[in-house]
Amino acid sequence: MAAAPGLRTLLSLLPSVPWLRVFGPTPVHLASACLPRRLCSAGTKRSEPKPPVNPENESLLENLNLMGVDVMMARQRQPGVLRKIFTNEQGLAHFLQGKGASRKVIAGIISRYPRAITRSIDHLEQRWRLWRNIFKTDEEIVSILDRSPESFFRSSDNGNLEKNIDFLVSLGLNEKDLYRLLTTAPRTFSNSLELNKQMVEFLEDICAELGGQNPEQFAKTIISRNLYILIRSTKRVKTNIDNLRASLKLSDEELLALLQGHGAEILDLSSEYLKNNFNNLQQKMPSLGSRKADIKKLIVSYPMILYIGPDTLNSKLDCLIKGGITMKQILKKPKVLDYSTQNITERLAELQRVGYDLKKNGINILDSSRKRFVAKIEKLAASSSQ
Repeated sequence: MAAAPGLRTLLSLLPSVPWLRVFGPTPVHLASACLPRRLCSAGTKRSEPKPPVNPENESLLENLNLMGVDVMMARQRQPGVLRKIFTNEQGLAHFLQGKGASRKVIAGIISRYPRAITRSIDHLEQRWRLWRNIFKTDEEIVSILDRSPESFFRSSDNGNLEKNIDFLVSLGLNEKDLYRLLTTAPRTFSNSLELNKQMVEFLEDICAELGGQNPEQFAKTIISRNLYILIRSTKRVKTNIDNLRASLKLSDEELLALLQGHGAEILDLSSEYLKNNFNNLQQKMPSLGSRKADIKKLIVSYPMILYIGPDTLNSKLDCLIKGGITMKQILKKPKVLDYSTQNITERLAELQRVGYDLKKNGINILDSSRKRFVAKIEKLAASSSQ
């Protein structure tokens, strides 16, 4: 069939395509096949094909189900592990059983941290030896893995772990400190040695700048008081120190004393969070009759008040004031703010029931253990009934 005049003209304009074999397409099909892309419809968007996702390993899923693992939880936590071809779930189970872990504990560890099944036996044995330098028994380690499997399995670099342990020991941190770090802030040991050294050197420099006589002891004290400090950035810690100095108008000596004391416990907080909590105090305390000097006094004596969010703190203060307690009393005994609003409310109600005079006797009773508080209430109730 002869080509139409319009098509003949179009073909004469196109470059020769010797490899194209046309088996009777319509003019429209031919044009869409041969025209340069810029001449095609601008509204047609060509999406790149997505790389295929490897399917889950059915044999692995069967093994995990037989072991009692919560596969749905594992899939939510670390889905990529379930697609691996080579894993060591049986070896891990056998290893942990040899250390005293029950089937239920092993299943829970894998459910919450599936990556554990990717560790080799050699790796597990080496890491266990390193942990036994800190913990006295296998039972202790199993207990920690049961509570926080990430602390043991998160890092695969045993060499780095050993270097960090040696470095932290060289700072004077004892087994108790290392125990608390491993159980509370295990990421400390996943950091590179250089990163941990950077924070320690930064803390030592801060001490020297403030006129401290023992920078090494200062750094050790900060780490012991704030277990999260080594997993924060030096930028965050510096910003918090600078804000505390500027906001409270502290001298070098005052700031050094604050940081070596309970002030160390708030250095890991978000700088913005710390600032918001301080601004809230500046607004709330004057409304309750306090002076600006009282704000500084409160924070210096009880820095942990800056850990408490605005809504929670305001609720506690309002509750105490409503219960007949003055700001002067709170300033003398700020640890009463450690307790929840509900706890404070219940204790105030009990004290009111037995006729306890808070203004006369003070508020020390509010800052006591539950056992001591109950014993005191029973004693007061007995004496008032006589």
